[in-house]
Amino acid sequence: MHTESPAHETLWKLIKDIRFGMLTHRTSTGMLHAHPLTTQNRQLDEQAELYFFVSQSGELYERLLTDGEVNVSYADPDEDSYVSVSGQARFVDDRALKEALWSPMAKAWFPGGVSDPDLALLGVRVRHAEYWNVDESKMVQLFQMAKAAITGEPPRHLGEHKELTLP
Repeated sequence: MHTESPAHETLWKLIKDIRFGMLTHRTSTGMLHAHPLTTQNRQLDEQAELYFFVSQSGELYERLLTDGEVNVSYADPDEDSYVSVSGQARFVDDRALKEALWSPMAKAWFPGGVSDPDLALLGVRVRHAEYWNVDESKMVQLFQMAKAAITGEPPRHLGEHKELTLP
């Protein structure tokens, strides 16, 4: 029986309800470039891999074949939750996995379904994650910020900031 590590559980709890992640990669000139992508996972698997559908005819596909070091960032401002994930991207040729991850929303981008010749399944193996999660209400946050502005002392206890290393 496999049980997820606390790091897996925490990471998934923070990102599972955020629809889009911003995947950042390096261009051929070394500049950083980001793309909004929909996370296809319904859970975080034991390999700590995030999945996205991308176009094989796009620049992102070509760049990731050359350099797979990526960052995926997630933000939920309403919940004051922010996550930054670093990992290694790879393309997964697994029809069963594509079918398991498929959703009606993906059909808008890939009308041929899982058999669409332009469809590529991108996996990002998470190596490191960092998150900022504020539990205090907006009113408490505003009070602490105002107090800090008046006293010159930085606000304390405005939530949780941690780093996670995933195997």
